[in-house]
Amino acid sequence: MAYADFVTAMMSLFIVLWLMNSSKPVKEAVAGYFKDPAGTTKLTGGNGKGPGQSAGEGPGDSLTVSKDNMSKLKENLQSAIHQINDFNKLGSQIEMTVTSEGLRIELLESAQSTFFDSGSPELSASGKEALIALAKELGGVPNKISIEGHTDSRPLARHGGEYGNWELSVDRANSARRLMQESGLRADQVTQVRGYADQHLRKPDAPEDPSNRRISILVQYVSKDTARSPTQEPAKEPGKGASK
Repeated sequence: MAYADFVTAMMSLFIVLWLMNSSKPVKEAVAGYFKDPAGTTKLTGGNGKGPGQSAGEGPGDSLTVSKDNMSKLKENLQSAIHQINDFNKLGSQIEMTVTSEGLRIELLESAQSTFFDSGSPELSASGKEALIALAKELGGVPNKISIEGHTDSRPLARHGGEYGNWELSVDRANSARRLMQESGLRADQVTQVRGYADQHLRKPDAPEDPSNRRISILVQYVSKDTARSPTQEPAKEPGKGASK
């Protein structure tokens, strides 16, 4: 046997012995390298979760979500939504659409079911459950997220006219952000919180239709380069009366 072959065989033996006694995170990291040496997919160790998530919180963590595989994230999120207690009642009110900007997730209110208390930024039990399920999945992907609040055209004037649909749409979007960051989204993941009042109606021909009242979550596309070296950006939290 040539000396070089002997050294190579001994090195391989020592590597195998080292791996046999290594922790699970180390084994997963080594396996991840051989599956993807260039690092073009998101590498996760330990339980495979992003920051703020625990073991077993869904498959969204393994994706670097680009235009090529955004539909896969959509499937994962739809599976998670199917697990919520009120899915039979709320399933038709959660719509997901792959757009030119990314994956748009909309929580639409109806005459029978709402995600917020009437005229309030306080989330209902159904709204909390849906947003928590989404946050657990989305916290495992590197993509940045925008959250939007929308109202219908029914006038809302409280506190002497100082609190209307503009303020309500911003506050609802911010309530959604707060809960999602408590439930799985990373601190740097939300880049925008916006309120549009009734300026972007889903049904312009029916401006008071309940489905115009909604929360929109936009999962923005990310390039593979960005996924390898994500830029840290602080989340923006607007005050009342912010431009929407």
